[in-house]
Amino acid sequence: MGTELPPASDALEDPAYRVFIDSLDYLSAEDVARIETAYRFAERAHARQRRLSGEPYITHPLAVAGAVVEWRMDAEAIMAALLHDVLEDTGTSKVELSERFGRQVAELVDGLSKLDKIEFASYQEAQAENFRKMLMAMARDLRVVLIKLADRQHNLRTMQALRPEKRRRIATETLEIYAPIALRLGLNKLYRELQDTCLELIHPQRALVLKKAMRAARGNRRELLSKIHEGLESTLANAQLDADVFGREKSLYSIYRKMKDKHLSFSQVLDIYGFRVVVDNVPSCYLALGALHALYKPVPGKFKDYIALPKANGYQSLHTTLIGPYGTPVEVQIRTREMHQVAQEGVAAHWLYKDSEPGGAGDLQLKTHKWLQSLLEMQSGDSAEFFENVKIDLFPDEVYVFTPKGRIFALPSGATAIDFAYAVHSDIGNHCTAARINQELSPLRAELKNGDVVEIITQPHATPNPSWLGYVKTGRARSRIRHFLRTIRNEESSALGERLLNQELLALGVVPASIPQGVWEQLLRANGDRDTRDVYTDIGLGKRNPAVVARRLLAREDSGPVEAASKLLIHGSEGMAIQLAKCCQPIPGDPIIGAIRKGHGLVVHTHDCPQIRRSRHNEPGKWIEVEWAPEEGKLFDVGIRVEVKNSRGVLAQVAAGIADAASNIEDVAMDARPEHLFTILYFTIQVADRAHLAKVMRLLRRIPDVTRISREHNKLSDE
Repeated sequence: MGTELPPASDALEDPAYRVFIDSLDYLSAEDVARIETAYRFAERAHARQRRLSGEPYITHPLAVAGAVVEWRMDAEAIMAALLHDVLEDTGTSKVELSERFGRQVAELVDGLSKLDKIEFASYQEAQAENFRKMLMAMARDLRVVLIKLADRQHNLRTMQALRPEKRRRIATETLEIYAPIALRLGLNKLYRELQDTCLELIHPQRALVLKKAMRAARGNRRELLSKIHEGLESTLANAQLDADVFGREKSLYSIYRKMKDKHLSFSQVLDIYGFRVVVDNVPSCYLALGALHALYKPVPGKFKDYIALPKANGYQSLHTTLIGPYGTPVEVQIRTREMHQVAQEGVAAHWLYKDSEPGGAGDLQLKTHKWLQSLLEMQSGDSAEFFENVKIDLFPDEVYVFTPKGRIFALPSGATAIDFAYAVHSDIGNHCTAARINQELSPLRAELKNGDVVEIITQPHATPNPSWLGYVKTGRARSRIRHFLRTIRNEESSALGERLLNQELLALGVVPASIPQGVWEQLLRANGDRDTRDVYTDIGLGKRNPAVVARRLLAREDSGPVEAASKLLIHGSEGMAIQLAKCCQPIPGDPIIGAIRKGHGLVVHTHDCPQIRRSRHNEPGKWIEVEWAPEEGKLFDVGIRVEVKNSRGVLAQVAAGIADAASNIEDVAMDARPEHLFTILYFTIQVADRAHLAKVMRLLRRIPDVTRISREHNKLSDE
């Protein structure tokens, strides 16, 4: 059974293969034998394939497996790396892989394979869906993303044979997605390599010029750097600290970004070089910091303690900037040996050191697993939206904020109190109304800073506002808000649709409850609906005509006149399914009419709204009769235009008059021209009904400096 494979070649004698096998000395003989079998299978499966460079295709999976071995991962991961392209590029099936190499290897390879047999409307859509598949597999097994990153790393290294535009597209995708994932997993060494390689692929000339400039700077500053290096070593030795001091050069890409973002020339970027101090334990880190601050003056505000407050990707170090000889800024990182390993290899350090101490790579893998699970919570029906949410969540810069009980949350730079609320729990986010930041009442859109203590104030009946999507920063918050709004919109639309359909049935002389279940089931089967809620929701969103649905339920084809349906009662702006039009701002007492807007629900206008005249004439079928329901205690926004004399204190007089009429001012604007005798004031006020509005206008007319007052209609149409 299975795919017929070509005979094996002499590739087993290839030097690269021998080096690969020799590097497996940390595995058992049984595991090595299984890996050799996987290699022979992959070599035969890809025997007729060559890369664009002309090399045998097997060189690629062998290189990917070699990178995985550097992380000292297990036999299953190495086998999956060798086999990662066989499902995609050969006739091999997942079932066959499972039978030959076990279910675990087959699942890993499947998670690494692109989607096939599905046609997408665009490259972006296909990319988003492939990315979703990879993240779902990654949430089940972290090894998937580590192999995927090694695969991307080797592809970037061997991309010279591709067309320039394809090289740039793949490199841009890597910078947007794969490099941030590497950083989020703490794979700093890989992160820097991906960035530098992508810069060379996207801007080859700029990268070449920068490399030359860095080589020249290295030569010019050799004497200065040696002096600093010797000073650091002797100071730490005098403090009786066993420390290794390394010179550290900034990556090509980080220098390029600094020059671009801050509009600097290369000569203005002074901190191209830094130093790394590696010691035995955490107390020694702080002792080393004190010794170095005694040697060179520290730069105020440039000290960061990532040991006490680790980054979300597990990174721990002390960062400080010192003023070295000749006023040269010197960046220094101080860390333990285990922290150094985690800083270089991140979550992969779990496989390097299985017996890691608390706070090390083991804890990091748990944190990473939690992050991956949070990605799954962001899922929606739309792959592109999921892709966008995850990209937002891959922010490298973070702020650390606290709950009143001292629990720490790491959030992206620019995160708001709403982001914090959703980070604590989705229910807190959905019901939040305000926040106390450092014990001061603050709006929900307030940006958080490092060290803020945040307390969220909630109300049981509060719900997310669509405007929140304009300023939240985390993918989790954005995803939860959209999910809530979609759910509530569908529920409200369903309720509206049921009211509209019942109204039509009553007009046809039928009590809605008397329609047999069998008739409903027949209608549902004909339209492919799951249940009656689907029908109601479509009616409420304007996707189906309630009159047509009513006639189909009654098996009537006639379209003649029917008895006038009772008017639909409007209680005000009822959530998202029923909206009061912004163009005419109807209030109780105004004659009103409703329009079903496809995909939006019911929009209520005043009868004389100028924005709807043409639509009422051309599309009479979408308009339905509505009227105000008796309701007390609700307030409605309405615009008024007040013309006043240019006199001192007139705005205060008008505002006081509105307050005396028991109305609230929601917004005020002014068309002020000092050279004119009159000023126009535009107010949005809240009133209970038309009679209340008339009372406000009567009181304002009594003010001597008010010359004219009228109701103001918005110029924007809701149609």
